[in-house]
Amino acid sequence: MNADTGLVFNRSALLTLGVELELQLIDRRTGDLTRGASDLIALVSKKSHPGEIKPEITESMLEICTSVHRSFGPVVAELQHLRDILVAGADRLDIEVAGGGAHPFQRWYDRQIYDRPRFRHVAGLYGYLAKQFTVFGQHVHVGCENGTQALRLLHQLSSYIPQFIALAAASPYFQGVDTSYDCSRLNSVYAFPLSGRAPFLTDWPAFERFFAKLKALGVVESMKDFYWDIRPKPEFGTIEVRVCDTPLTVERAAVLAAYIQSICRMLLEHPQPLDSEDIYLTYNYNRFQACRFGLEGQVIDGKTGASRALHEEVLATLDACRPFARELESGDALDELERWVRTNGNDARWQRETFQRRHSMAELLLESADRWRGSPAQARAEPYATVAS
Repeated sequence: MNADTGLVFNRSALLTLGVELELQLIDRRTGDLTRGASDLIALVSKKSHPGEIKPEITESMLEICTSVHRSFGPVVAELQHLRDILVAGADRLDIEVAGGGAHPFQRWYDRQIYDRPRFRHVAGLYGYLAKQFTVFGQHVHVGCENGTQALRLLHQLSSYIPQFIALAAASPYFQGVDTSYDCSRLNSVYAFPLSGRAPFLTDWPAFERFFAKLKALGVVESMKDFYWDIRPKPEFGTIEVRVCDTPLTVERAAVLAAYIQSICRMLLEHPQPLDSEDIYLTYNYNRFQACRFGLEGQVIDGKTGASRALHEEVLATLDACRPFARELESGDALDELERWVRTNGNDARWQRETFQRRHSMAELLLESADRWRGSPAQARAEPYATVAS
């Protein structure tokens, strides 16, 4: 422990897994965001459930967090349980819950900051950016045994960030228009001064010194002030991958988490040299390609100069990490991910196809809520007799 920072990296069981999903609360009649977080959280808190259901920065969103798991199966089961609890509570309040990285037409200035000290601090510091931060991401935590191991894994994993962005992309529409991006959400995150990639520090004492200096200068107060694509989470003993849009289903979220875990297992077994230029020379370019073009984006290897499409990069990585996925009991998840890449694509593709079919962003949102429920044929098929009076 460094007395100046208090950054104790709490040891975790290696490769344990946790998932956080930020979710949209939707008005059933208009498809717009609605201020329902406080009421919904109060309602579902009366019922025992695993994990956490907690507020996010505005009243139109909330977050679900799983317990700590070792493999894909328990993660998807717990996410399904949390989803079902939320849907039941939302039905009583006559609202919907949906995934997706950004709401297609909400007005950021209509948002209401959730009344908590941390959120009030963020709103006071960042002004309108705090309300514009009503975007929705999936965060994946992977357990590490110590801080140095976490930092080294973080930098190796950074080469795969474009894959994670492209696979999870679910925010093509923003402020009522098609942005031409598959993932527009990260443009909102990138507006924050402490976003982007983590500094190239490869041992925990060096990171503690870096943090202590920023804290002494008044730049940061805690690790929460860093909005990096991947950041260490010392209190949990994890690295946290933060680039994924929230998928439209919990099953897809669990598959993405299993893929990240499998790659981490592969990197621990076959560590790559840590060279800042090799990892980060083309990082921002590749990141942009993934956000803009999704799985059709072209990424460049900073070491070899080779270029290929992201969907090809994903398929090659799947082949390389399948043996490690089987060890982690996640082989089925990787098979499902390959099916997306070869057939259906990402959620941004589904959103565009649905809008072209329905010609209504409100209907797009309501179909997204149906997908979140996991039972589209039944959802909203009859009047809401169960709505609380």
